[in-house]
Amino acid sequence: MAKNVQDKSIDPATRAMLLEADRAGIETAWDRFEKQQPQCGFGMLGVCCRNCNMGPCRIDPFGEGPDRGVCGATADIIVARNLLRMIAAGAAAHSDHARDAVMTFKEMAEGKARGYQIKDGAKLAALAAEYGISTEDRSPEEVALDLANLLLSEFGKQTGPIQFTRRAPAKRQKVWEAAGIEPRGIDREIVECMHRTHMGVDNDPVHLLLHGLRTSIADGWGGSMIATEVQDVLFGTPTPTTSESNLGVLKADEVNIIVHGHEPILSEMIVAAAEDPEMIALAEKMGAKGISVSGICCTGNEVLMRHGVPTAGNFLQQELAVITGAVEAMVVDVQCVMPALGNLAGCYHTKFISTSPKAEFPGALRMEFREDEALEIAKDIVRAAVENYPNRDRARVNIPKEKTGCMVGFSAEAILGALGGTPKPLIDAIVSGAVRGVGAVVGCNNPKVQHDFGHINLVRELIKNDVLVVTTGCNAIACAKAGLLQPEAAKEAGPGLQAVCEALAVPPVLHMGSCVDISRILVLAAAIADHLGVDISDLPAAGAAPEWMSEKAVSIGAYVIASGVYTVLGTVPPVLGSPEVTDVLTKGTEGVVGASFAVEPDPFKAAKLMIEKIAEKREGLGLGA
Repeated sequence: MAKNVQDKSIDPATRAMLLEADRAGIETAWDRFEKQQPQCGFGMLGVCCRNCNMGPCRIDPFGEGPDRGVCGATADIIVARNLLRMIAAGAAAHSDHARDAVMTFKEMAEGKARGYQIKDGAKLAALAAEYGISTEDRSPEEVALDLANLLLSEFGKQTGPIQFTRRAPAKRQKVWEAAGIEPRGIDREIVECMHRTHMGVDNDPVHLLLHGLRTSIADGWGGSMIATEVQDVLFGTPTPTTSESNLGVLKADEVNIIVHGHEPILSEMIVAAAEDPEMIALAEKMGAKGISVSGICCTGNEVLMRHGVPTAGNFLQQELAVITGAVEAMVVDVQCVMPALGNLAGCYHTKFISTSPKAEFPGALRMEFREDEALEIAKDIVRAAVENYPNRDRARVNIPKEKTGCMVGFSAEAILGALGGTPKPLIDAIVSGAVRGVGAVVGCNNPKVQHDFGHINLVRELIKNDVLVVTTGCNAIACAKAGLLQPEAAKEAGPGLQAVCEALAVPPVLHMGSCVDISRILVLAAAIADHLGVDISDLPAAGAAPEWMSEKAVSIGAYVIASGVYTVLGTVPPVLGSPEVTDVLTKGTEGVVGASFAVEPDPFKAAKLMIEKIAEKREGLGLGA
């Protein structure tokens, strides 16, 4: 009997592939999630500790069992330590991504990474000025080398500040300084997280959580921002472009290569290699009409916004892309790549190609990527995919028809450029009430939530109430599939937002990039706050992560509230086992950084919370609710 897929996803392409998986006897993330039920209640509440070998210890949330671990740690301590470790892992993931980007940037400047070049000289010059680097009578490569070395020093600093934190409004910097959470160096804060959470070190929940905020700021205003800026210099700062999204972008008569992961260092070269005449000729020799590259997750967002490369889907669609039977190669680097892909690819002709020296996967074909031979290795990967095309079993090809047009690539520079180089037109629209405020909606998919349901319904409620939405990551892909990234979607917006969007010929939901590109949202928020002479926490803005699942999302949420933006989470974090930690995160941080978390799984209620917060901030600025 076919499974009921209606409650798994709102996306018809996803539902079709889930039915195909059921017919083929193929397991997906949704099946594995069901097999895990009931999930560990102690883990869900965050009241279990494995930080030493006297345990594992767990606290009985009902007060009938142990009320502290062997060392004496209470639920409050254990939950805070566990959350701090999640922030450390998330910040490490973003910041290590940034380090790799800077290392490639440096090797390019030294002439060692031959396939890369400076694509945005203006941004290079702006960054050089920000770091006090002379550009007079110097080549771009000389300037880039100095910049790369200074950016690398941000990771190992022992005393701050991290340069990009100076982009925050002066009032926000004073908030961080007063709270003792201004980051000193990216790696230092991450390492200190691990030290503090070792047995017998930091055992005060509030003290632990404050360091979590400090570490997250080192991510958002440090590592993530560095990644975004360097990638823009190397690959070009995104400007609005159009493309398509969903599994229907796969081609029945072309070689299909999917790039999946998070680092455009690889995917940029795959795109270039796939356009090489030699590779195209080989594809035609193999019987294909051409080579089609598409993306999954954030590396998909990277090539989407810079090259218009279509996106095949977001996180929970990675297995479904293989199940179409039409993918010659799934090429991955790091982060959010399911280890289940290896076994799955073995059921089809798909080559699952692992490229990062940091990431090995069971069942993967290893083709390690090196920047000094970037284009040559990319061609080898593309060649492997092309030569796999004759192995496609056409009887098993089942590509959903669904695909939707989208307008993407709204970097902070592009948004300000569309407004005449200043945030004043947007501010004027907010002051007039045509636009009530801004909602930043980001984050992952999670099989605990009906796929894309939280993303799409939350965003639709916001724009219906004249809230302009900026989006990144898997939410951005969900919005693309739902047609919300098209200018025509303005008809779904309230009358004020609709008029603004129609005047500018832009969608009511602006795609700003990948997960690290939430840093673009911070830059835009800082520009608006500076123009008004206020702090970010004063702005009529709110954030949300309706379907989050990763440790990176925990770090993101922490740096968003640390920057002063109220944030609603759609899946419950593992903190409810500690009343103190829950209270600090939902109330206590308001008095420290001017923002806090809320948890609301219902996207309609979550939107209401955000709209109410935006109204409150409007009143605070004297704009009326």
